[in-house]
Amino acid sequence: MPIQPLNPEQLRRVCDPLQFNFETTAELEPVDTIVGQPRGVRAIEFGIGIQSQGYNVYVMGDIDTGSMSAIERFLQTRAATQPVPNDWVYVHNFAVPHQPRAVSLSAGRGRRLNTDMEELVSALKKELPDAFDTDAYRDAAENIRALYQSERDRLLTDLRQAASVDEMTVINTPSGFVIVPMIEGKAMSADDYNQLPVDEHQELEQKRQSWNDDLDDVLRKMRELDNEAREQIDLLDREVAASSIKHHFDSLRDKYNSHETVKSYIDACYDDVLENLEDFLPLDADEEREIDLRRYEVNLLVDNGIVGTQPSGAPVVVELDPRYTNLLGRIEYEMQYGATSTHFTNIKAGSLHRANGGYLILNVRDLLAHSDSWEALRRAIKSREIRVQSPDRSEGTQVLAKSLDPEPIPLQVKIILLGNADYYFALYNREEEFGQLFKVKAEFDSVMPRDGVNELSYATFVASRCQEENLRDFDRTAVAKIVEFGSRLCGHQNKLSTRLEVIADVIREANFWASHKRRAVVTGEDVKQALSERRIRSNLEEEQILEFINEGSLIITTQGTRIGQVNGLSVIDLGDYSYGQPGRITARTYRGERGIVNIDREVDLTGPIHYKGLLALTGYLGGMYAQESPLSISASITFEQNYSSIEGDSASSAELYTVLSSLGQIPLKQGIAVTGAVNQNGEILPIGGAIEKIEGFFNVCKSRGLNGECGVIIPRANLPHLMLEDEVIEAVKDGRFQIWCIDTIDEGMEILSGLNAGTADEEGEFPEGTIHRAVQEGLRRLSKDEEEEDEDEEEEDEEEDEEQEDTRETSSPEEPTAGHEIRSEK
Repeated sequence: MPIQPLNPEQLRRVCDPLQFNFETTAELEPVDTIVGQPRGVRAIEFGIGIQSQGYNVYVMGDIDTGSMSAIERFLQTRAATQPVPNDWVYVHNFAVPHQPRAVSLSAGRGRRLNTDMEELVSALKKELPDAFDTDAYRDAAENIRALYQSERDRLLTDLRQAASVDEMTVINTPSGFVIVPMIEGKAMSADDYNQLPVDEHQELEQKRQSWNDDLDDVLRKMRELDNEAREQIDLLDREVAASSIKHHFDSLRDKYNSHETVKSYIDACYDDVLENLEDFLPLDADEEREIDLRRYEVNLLVDNGIVGTQPSGAPVVVELDPRYTNLLGRIEYEMQYGATSTHFTNIKAGSLHRANGGYLILNVRDLLAHSDSWEALRRAIKSREIRVQSPDRSEGTQVLAKSLDPEPIPLQVKIILLGNADYYFALYNREEEFGQLFKVKAEFDSVMPRDGVNELSYATFVASRCQEENLRDFDRTAVAKIVEFGSRLCGHQNKLSTRLEVIADVIREANFWASHKRRAVVTGEDVKQALSERRIRSNLEEEQILEFINEGSLIITTQGTRIGQVNGLSVIDLGDYSYGQPGRITARTYRGERGIVNIDREVDLTGPIHYKGLLALTGYLGGMYAQESPLSISASITFEQNYSSIEGDSASSAELYTVLSSLGQIPLKQGIAVTGAVNQNGEILPIGGAIEKIEGFFNVCKSRGLNGECGVIIPRANLPHLMLEDEVIEAVKDGRFQIWCIDTIDEGMEILSGLNAGTADEEGEFPEGTIHRAVQEGLRRLSKDEEEEDEDEEEEDEEEDEEQEDTRETSSPEEPTAGHEIRSEK
């Protein structure tokens, strides 16, 4: 019985809008679940639930931005029930300034400490100058200075009185106190002293030198008095300052009474203020110095108490640019007076800091794009701490100033790494510690079953996008078209695509066309227009190819019959758009022993998978026609007008059709294109891109006029993969285009030729007028021609031998021939 073409109902699985119990998606409650990934969700829940070391999660699949967003929303739902992690701040280390201290405070307390310290410094800058600008302080300081000044004066007076015995005195010069001679009770001038006679000058000089030791002793005591005076002034300053500001620090200590680290820091600040009171006092008119009060600031590194920017619970951070500094933080540098400098307030948080206590989502492709990021992440996970380091010269930063070595921060985070299987297995096999750090693999499928539950999941996904992005609601006809597009996107009637970002794009574009038509809700017609417009924006190359075919530059025959020629089908993938394109496959058979030669392979235009399919043809021909005698054949096959590489075995059935046609001189219908792989038993195997291939050939036939003789043959296994356009289905319904599904080469040849394939009898002979009989006779004809040639060659050899024998008989024994002489010598 001839193979019947498919019915229109088989060409697409329609989604009935009436199956939905809503009018528009406004009636649906949006959900934050991950659509269609029960296996992956189960793995993620396990990974984030177990708290042991190394149970980070690698989500494996074709992850797009839509999937990343879904995972983020899923984690946020789980994180909302978890405790909010602490804030982290860096403060100045007064004991070791280049090692800032990391301090952890409960959420919100970090910002409070920052504010408290700002208010404290403001109060000190105001109150300390006021405390020292009082008569009481000035009088007390003056009394101290007067007391020590009188003691200084007494020491000088005593020395002058003692030295006057030798007519010496003490005077104060620009270079200090010196002993000089006296004349008539007054200090002798330098000129008078130098004009004295030599003997008198020497005598006075000896006396002067003898009093220098006493002067040195007095000067030492005066310096001690000055130091004591300063100490007393400093003590007075500390007492005055303490009485003015101590209550501020006491209040802070009480406020952070339960936090020993903060109390210790407040005490260190208090001591430092009393040691550096001049930083808070006005400068003298002639005084110049820089005052840096940043040491009292609090560097709020991580603030988990901000209202409105993060839901209550653990943080969920998505790092889209996981370079080293974005992951682990950085220390910024400033240029001052031609040199670089830094400060602990220049320490900036990375995404690991912000995600600490929660979840960090990374794309493995982006992570590995930065050579040092993976190593930095690995060290952080393994050591369970975040260490902010200064940039090195490899990053192009020349650090001239002394660097900082901040105290590391303990790390408690779950890393969610997103990537495909290639990245996973590459890391697993090449990175020794990868399997120890990412012990949970969550596999995401690119498709999910198309059942009522998942079709409704599509509807709730549409509702979520409409609500979150403020789009028009979709009616159920629009949702039905979205469902059908989901099946077409993955190329299966019983599956739905999980490429949610593509689905979301169609939702947004359908909303645009609905607004363009001033509709209140999005309808199925808007979805159809959105899909049509998407195709128009991307199919310029497809239209150009079609133009080449119609003008004859690319020769495709769609009428009549040809021997050894058939229209094969291929898929051109442009990345964001793919389309089907027909191409002529031709074969020539002739006498020889070369077997099947693919011309494209001879010039290195085919890959190994295509060559494997070609070898299957040899196996089929041998198994079908060479059971009694060897297969003596030479055949050449080529893809006409093809100048690019060919890979895959989906054209192997078409190649076999052309060989059989050439061998049996069987005309094949050119209005029928074929696709499908074949094995050695002649069974047709499924291929990819069935939708694109059918529609590609349909467009060629439509441009020339559909007459009912055109169609496509596909493997029966590809029947569930059909989600064809309305235009194709209408043409099939009207009988203007046909699609056949087949299981064997015999069925394909019968459709292409209109002949019966035939079944061999017990002697291996096929009935007259069948396909296999024609092929069998063609092989015998080639084999017979070869046998006749072999017989002719044997007869020529026998005649040669007889002529040589006659020559030997007529030769004289006394006069041997040259040939005889040669044989004798041998």
